[in-house]
Amino acid sequence: MDKLLAIKAFMATVEAQGFSAAARRQGVATSSVTRLVDALEAQLGATLLNRSTRQVSLTEAGASYYQRARDILEALAEADARVGDRGEEPVGVLRLCLPVEFGRRVIAPHLGGFLAQHPGLELDIDLSDRFDDLLDGRYDLTIRLGEPAPSDELVCRPLGRFERWLVASPGYLAQRPVLELPRQLADCACLRFRYGQSARPWRLRGDGQDVELDVSGPLRSANADLLREAAIAGTGVALLADWLVREDVAAGRLQRLFSDWEVSPGAASATINALYLPNHRGSRRVMAFVKFCEALLKR
Repeated sequence: MDKLLAIKAFMATVEAQGFSAAARRQGVATSSVTRLVDALEAQLGATLLNRSTRQVSLTEAGASYYQRARDILEALAEADARVGDRGEEPVGVLRLCLPVEFGRRVIAPHLGGFLAQHPGLELDIDLSDRFDDLLDGRYDLTIRLGEPAPSDELVCRPLGRFERWLVASPGYLAQRPVLELPRQLADCACLRFRYGQSARPWRLRGDGQDVELDVSGPLRSANADLLREAAIAGTGVALLADWLVREDVAAGRLQRLFSDWEVSPGAASATINALYLPNHRGSRRVMAFVKFCEALLKR
């Protein structure tokens, strides 16, 4: 018995919920799939599938075996991809984690062109603003905005830069005294981005001075687009990335405040970084996406 072939037949049967459906997917006779699964059960000395005239279902032993077998086959596929990934063209699955709104607004509209350039690649993308799972190998590459690498074990490659803008709706600004100095923001309803459990002051630099403000307001969130929508609705002043609100400012839905001041100054605060493990330095898949992002962010 070819055990790898038998394992694949077993998994196909589970996923297709029947021997006949699994056989059709694999382009073989139903009897061939049945014989392979029977031989696998005989070798293991355990029943993996409950059989009925209509369907099959996993036994307790079968459920455990299926999960472990799937992990093994995924690891084998990844090993194959890593070997092929050192060739001339990037191939295999590239697992990415992107910031939620940055991924949706900046990256997603251009993914079709990227995949057309690299037909051997398949993308598996999660959207998250957290730093979870960077070190356990779950992702090949993660993009983060304005934050350094959380560990020296990660390679941090700058892709580009962005600006942070202070914005509010014309309706909100019309209801209060004219904002002439950044310190007046302390008297505004400020819509704050939530960084874990800690509060961060708003910092501005201009006119030969640095200003740091402990702002407050009725709303904070870890989702930047929620703060953007609240600002458009007239809830208060928000500090947001330029790529998120540039169109709203151009359309008059939001008004930029203190444009002659630098918001959140600092060398790292406005950097867009690609983070990956050192063993991905030679990966054609990772480098293809890095170059794609670098070109995109220069536009």
